[in-house]
This record gives sequence, structure tokens and C-alpha cells, in this order.
Amino acid sequence: MKTLLNNIDLNEAFFGNPNIGFVPTMGSLHEGHISLIKKSKKSKSKTLVSIFVNPKQFNKKSDFRAYPRNTKKDIKLLKKLKIDYLYIPTFKDIYGFKPKNKVFLDKSSKKLCGKFRKGHFEGVLNVVNRFIEIIKPRYIFLGKKDYQQLYLIKKHIEKRKIKSKIIECKTVRENNGIACSSRNLNLSKNQMIIASNVFHYLRSLKKKIKKNYSLFNINKIKKELIKLGVNKIDYLENYNVKSFKKVKENNKEHNLFFAYYIKKVRLIDNI
Repeated sequence: MKTLLNNIDLNEAFFGNPNIGFVPTMGSLHEGHISLIKKSKKSKSKTLVSIFVNPKQFNKKSDFRAYPRNTKKDIKLLKKLKIDYLYIPTFKDIYGFKPKNKVFLDKSSKKLCGKFRKGHFEGVLNVVNRFIEIIKPRYIFLGKKDYQQLYLIKKHIEKRKIKSKIIECKTVRENNGIACSSRNLNLSKNQMIIASNVFHYLRSLKKKIKKNYSLFNINKIKKELIKLGVNKIDYLENYNVKSFKKVKENNKEHNLFFAYYIKKVRLIDNI
């Protein structure tokens, strides 16, 4: 594994090698990241993992400061996985230039997380756009847990006719059912149980509304989630995964999207 600490290192390492599989991360690596890395390695491209906690996608400075970081542990894990490159850029490496492509932000960015986290997706698309111009990857490996983010990145790449190809990877879950996330590190044991109960309740609900959509009563469902220990619910919606439009009746291509808080920890998922 070669560690690249700036763009000069990166340019020297990649000279004449366009076959890069890129796994962007903010560190605190978990099984979800590992699955992306393994998929990249199977693609027979050189695997590059980045660790960069992007300040521009956080709504509050306190959230940015509180984001879990453990770079030493991450490096040990990446060495075991035998990736080709680890890229740990500085803020200047990422934001010290004007990108050629202007960020395209699809109108669906105003929904769900975009409605509750103003400026979040602008920050995500900005950094992804810059990563693409710096690295020029053949493939970008992204998980379906952050499905809205995945959808918006795909729309940006299509609109700007970027050659990099997005590889969608299934959501990896903890043994208790909840989606793997760096934010899970901020949950206590009791809070993990609450999150697990929420997942199992909503997964069961999804199966029921497939048979009888009238059971999708948002107010009633929210009350049940509060009883389970949820402190706040940002959204709970059924969306078509291809059009990213709200579904009002049974649809084979719909997922249940939700975001909620347990104390100060915000969790998102889709089933």
C-alpha cells in the first residue's frame, strides 16, 4: 500500500495509469467500506481509498468536530486489505483549485435529507466533483445506504458526461440489522438496541404494505417509533428508487426512506 499525502504524490503515482477504482471515505472504516474495497479489488483496477472528512457537507461545525476519526486504525485495516493506494489529502489539495466541471444538482436534492440538511448535498457533490477531476477514476464504488447521495452523484456524472462509472454496492448491515455507519460509533449499547428495533419494525412494515398499502399511515408509524425510543424523526417516505419520486401506492421499485435521531445521533437508511 502506497500512502499519498498530497496531490504531488498522487500525480507521480498515477502517471500513465488510468485504471483506478476509487472508494471515497471519511474514515472510521467499517464493514460497509470493506465491502466496497473488496468489490473494487475484484474489478481488477488499482484500488485507491481516500480519507477526507469534508467540512463543507456538515451543517454545523460541532457536527464536523464530533465526526468519529481513527486514522491509525484505518491505516492498519487498509494494509491488511492490501489496497494499492491510500490518499489522505489536505483541505488545500481538494479546494485549492477551480474545477472544470460545474456541479449539477438535480432537483431531487431538495427532498428528504436535502430538506433537513441545507447545503449538505451541495457540499457532497462539490467534493466528489473535485475528487473526480484530481483522480480521474475509471470506477467509483458507492453504497446504497446513502441512496439519495448515490442518486445525485449519478445524475451529476450523467449530466456532465463524465467518463467515470458508478458501481452501486448493496447496504452492509450489522448483526442487529442496522446499516453499517461511522456514526454507529456514537451510539451506546442501549441506543444500538433502539436502532435495531427501529430497523426490524420498519422492515416488517415494508413487507406488510407490499400486501396492503393502506397500512402506510405515517402519523401512526411515527408514534410507534417514538415508543421504541426515537427522539426525533426527520422523514419517513416511500420513494421510487429509479425516478426518486414519492410513491402513493404499491410499487415494485419503491423503498422506505427514513431519517431519525436517537439523542443527538442522526441515522438514515432505506429498506
